[in-house]
Amino acid sequence: MRRKRQLLSEEESIRILNNATSGVLSLMGDEGYPYGVPISHVYHEGKLYFHSALRGHKIDAVRNNSRASFTVIAADEVHPEEFTTYFRSVICFGQVHVIEDDGEKMRTIRLLSERYNPGDEEGFQHEVQKDFKHMCMICFDIEHLTGKEAIELVRAKSGK
Repeated sequence: MRRKRQLLSEEESIRILNNATSGVLSLMGDEGYPYGVPISHVYHEGKLYFHSALRGHKIDAVRNNSRASFTVIAADEVHPEEFTTYFRSVICFGQVHVIEDDGEKMRTIRLLSERYNPGDEEGFQHEVQKDFKHMCMICFDIEHLTGKEAIELVRAKSGK
């Protein structure tokens, strides 16, 4: 990263991933066009997990090229008088794949459920029984992540 003072620590970047409810998964789509899809996620032990239907543009893209990025925006405060935004964001780079093992698929569905609907075991069981065969889980192995924030936020934290 060019502006090192704006670099967020890995711990802060992971905190942002854990607090954000969605981001944009970017894949290589048809005919070499980038494909970015807004999607819910869960971060767990250096990986991101997403749910998906079994078929569609996203799954085709995942199966055709495993390289991906995932972007989360944690702050985006427009300051028109300064011609800028006070932002905080994280970009992850890595490899994606569809989880084929049913046990791993169930484990990651549970992670997603615990994140977005904690403590509802009955609801979880109902949804799994209804939809397990019709959904898949995608694993994003993070190889590198970068968090960055606006210089104005850096200055505000340091009091300068």
